[in-house]
Amino acid sequence: MKPKITLELVLRSVKEYFLMFFGMMLYSFGWIGCILPANGVGGGAAGLSLVLCTALENIGFHIQIGTMVFLINTALLIVAGFIVGWNFGIKTIFCVLVISVGMNFWQDVLPEGNFLGIDNLLAIVMGGILAGAGIALCFSQGGSTGGTDIVAMIINKYRTISYGKILIYSDFVIIASSLLVGKGISAVIYGYVMTAVVGYTVDMIMAGNRQSSQVLIVTHDYEKMADAIAQNIHRGVTLIDSQGWYSKEKSKIVMVVCRKSETTMILKFVKTIDPDAFLTVGSVMGVYGKGFQAINKV
Repeated sequence: MKPKITLELVLRSVKEYFLMFFGMMLYSFGWIGCILPANGVGGGAAGLSLVLCTALENIGFHIQIGTMVFLINTALLIVAGFIVGWNFGIKTIFCVLVISVGMNFWQDVLPEGNFLGIDNLLAIVMGGILAGAGIALCFSQGGSTGGTDIVAMIINKYRTISYGKILIYSDFVIIASSLLVGKGISAVIYGYVMTAVVGYTVDMIMAGNRQSSQVLIVTHDYEKMADAIAQNIHRGVTLIDSQGWYSKEKSKIVMVVCRKSETTMILKFVKTIDPDAFLTVGSVMGVYGKGFQAINKV
């Protein structure tokens, strides 16, 4: 049964595609405006495109990076289509097109050379942050940048290898291959720095968007504690049956899942109600449901 098209659904789709468009343009600017002028390289389809474009320029043939990104992703999509099926999401195709057009756009409108006037290493770090932020925006809306994602689909058809390993291995090979087209060792080092910055930025943005705290409170005043948290913090409380192994006394553990910013407030309530309470605070990622991220957006 097809979902009913409503204004809310249309507006949500428009928002998703706008954020993916903005993220991919940010990603493209990071590459063309920061990484390329600093003589850096990187992994993925963009890094491979840069290596191939440099190799073609060495023999007198010029092609824009965005065009090469499009050709590589198109070839990967066709190969993957025959191997794993033609079940690619429209968002993946949309992001691939925006990356290709965005890179060519920035390459045409931005001045040549290091127009930002900053040190090459700082330019590489800035480019990695911008590219990582763009990727995180794309991922948060259910999109994909193609490249390594498609390669992972093909490889996992025959062997089960984690996405992280495929990303690391492919990036390592692509960055190292830049030595074959005349890039110096400094470009390779910059490439590994940029890849680390991109990965860290993506992780921090994605984790920061969903990370919450899980508080477990062991107290004899569990009813009073649960009421205080529910009425003052307005968070759901779950009581878990427990038994102290040393004392053999049965009791209940108060469990609360809350935003990071609410953790300190809960700890203050615990101290006020039962100073002798034993509690643990752990970070949890991907909390879905009422009061958190909606499950239908996953």
